[in-house]
Amino acid sequence: MRSAIIILASGFALSSSASSPVQAQSLNGSRASVDIQNRVAQEHEFTFTTTTAQVKRFVSAGYLVPVRSSADVFVKQISHPYARPEVALFIERLGRQYRAACGEQLVITSLTRPINRQPRNASARSVHPTGMAMDVRRSSNRGCRSWLEKVLLRLEGAGVIEATRERRPPHYHIAVFPSQYAEYVDRKLAGEVEETRLAEYRVRSGDSLWSIAERHGTSISDLRSVNDLRGSRIYAGQVLTVPTGR
Repeated sequence: MRSAIIILASGFALSSSASSPVQAQSLNGSRASVDIQNRVAQEHEFTFTTTTAQVKRFVSAGYLVPVRSSADVFVKQISHPYARPEVALFIERLGRQYRAACGEQLVITSLTRPINRQPRNASARSVHPTGMAMDVRRSSNRGCRSWLEKVLLRLEGAGVIEATRERRPPHYHIAVFPSQYAEYVDRKLAGEVEETRLAEYRVRSGDSLWSIAERHGTSISDLRSVNDLRGSRIYAGQVLTVPTGR
């Protein structure tokens, strides 16, 4: 799923690890941040698409995938609603967490942009043409902005993205490092599986699925699934298998 790269920027050395931070974590943007994004694009051997026709060929080949609106994410009417598969995964996960945290949809205002469709104020070194970048609208809700910025800084610190707070118009530019982010998610999912333990619990008088789930840090749906329960009815003395320690 890789193709020959068209190098648009030069004059900086490739490092052995794209995930190694080279500057203090910040959303202010810098030349160093742009250098990192371009270095990652080169290490992935990504092509900087030049035309809409080329973007469509990449979609047909599976290098880029459609990104659609959902309950958690709103994709504005953009000309090329496509991204690298790992970026689509990033949007899905971030959108779900963002909506749970502040009750808003994550609004995507830009994804893949071929070179001939870049806006006039775009950097000549932008990685949008590779499909590894996205723009997110800056919310008017201070709490939502604070939550999102903390998450972006944490992910920058983990070496899986580079993010910049842009002011005209107000938005966040996020470049996702595909292989690094995929490995990060794999580690997260593996950790969730490892941390989940099953224990036996004998139901006491007055217990309910809700109280048992609350006490053990799990959910009613997980209790039902593990115990093959169709409803919520339980009885004293019944032994349930309880997911715990997650």
